[in-house]
Order: sequence, then C-alpha cells, then structure tokens
Amino acid sequence: MPASTPQQAVDAARPLVLTVFRVVVGLLFACHGAASLFGVLGGAKGGGSVPVGQWPGWWAALIQLVGGVLVLAGLGTRTAALLCSGSMAYAYFTVHQEHALLPLQNGGEASVLFCWAFLAIAALGSGPFAVDRLLPRWNGGRTYSAEPAGQNSQPTPAR
Repeated sequence: MPASTPQQAVDAARPLVLTVFRVVVGLLFACHGAASLFGVLGGAKGGGSVPVGQWPGWWAALIQLVGGVLVLAGLGTRTAALLCSGSMAYAYFTVHQEHALLPLQNGGEASVLFCWAFLAIAALGSGPFAVDRLLPRWNGGRTYSAEPAGQNSQPTPAR
C-alpha cells in the first residue's frame, strides 16, 4: 500500500535508511582499517602501513577493519558498533583533544562523527536487512517485521 502522507513515506523508508546508513558507515570504517593495516587506499596518513602490534595505531586499525566489516554485514552489530564507538572516543581524547578543544581545530572531526554514528547504530540496531536477522543465535530466536514503527514493529516470537 503506497504511503498517503509524507510521514507515512518517511516511516516506510526507515528500515532501508537504517540499513544503508549502517552499510556506509561500516564500509568507510573498514576502509580506514585496511588503509592502515595494508597500506592500500592511500595508506596510513598518506602512505605505508602501521607496524604490526604498534600501540595504539595497529590495534585501532584492526578494530576499524574487523568492526567495520561486522557492522557492514550486520553481524553482531550492536556489540561491534559499541566497540567501534569507544575506540573513536578513545582516539579523540588521547590523540586529538591535546591539540585543541574543538574537533575543527584539532583534526578530530572523523573521530567524533564515527564515534556518534556507531553509538547511534549500537542504540538503533542493525535494521531488518542484516546477517543478524538470519541467525537465531544473534537475534534471540525472534523474527522482525520491516513495517514502520507503530505498525507491529516489535520483534515477534519465531514460530
């Protein structure tokens, strides 16, 4: 049934928008990790890769790659997103904040945006189009409706 009001159209698009947001954020984060770990896509800070095991750069890049791929796929999404969010908060306060107070002044815009984007994903979940939804272990045996909020959007027990 087509949406008859703008609000219904927005509500109907919500599951797809959440999925696309999760996929884009996960992909961008994974690209940062791949660049730092393998020196691809321009490498770490414009070239090369981070030495294996170096603290905190190599470990941050590993979180970026693995966490980004998990969020992108929608597998263990809330946990992966929370870990990614925390790693970006850590990066902001230990790397960027010492240079200046505001992100625009200290070069921490990406850290702040990723931190809050992943926190939103952790709070909102993966959406209906995710690997999590296919695996009973990850979704507690529930099935999910792609209907907009307020229209049977609560998880229903699997039958």
